[in-house]
Amino acid sequence: EVQLQASGGGLVQAGGSLRLSCAASGFTFDDYGIGWFRQVPGKEREGVSCISSKDGSTYYADSVKGRFTISSDNAKNTVYLQMDSLKPEDTAVYYCAADPALSGVTMRAYDEKGGYFPMNYWGPGTLVTVSS
Repeated sequence: EVQLQASGGGLVQAGGSLRLSCAASGFTFDDYGIGWFRQVPGKEREGVSCISSKDGSTYYADSVKGRFTISSDNAKNTVYLQMDSLKPEDTAVYYCAADPALSGVTMRAYDEKGGYFPMNYWGPGTLVTVSS
């Protein structure tokens, strides 16, 4: 019943833009934090950005700060990740996930521990490929 559907990935040249969407259903959206994560084969999962559906507070990893923007449309139960000035190193499968305890503080803490994120719900991910 619970679903998180990520979409919007694709192939883009360096310097280009993409907007990812995460459509949520099956749980009380405004009780959760929604996060974007990415993973490359052979590397640990990385927390990229998150937003609180309760108060709209946001967090960005240092690697994407100033280039990515997260936003939420609570009426549509959808979170977006606007990605600008894309770099080849942004190439990854991007996942959205939800947990009532997710915040910038917890995302950063789990990133520092090696990429383990105990989120309640995960979506299947969408592939972003940035060519050089």
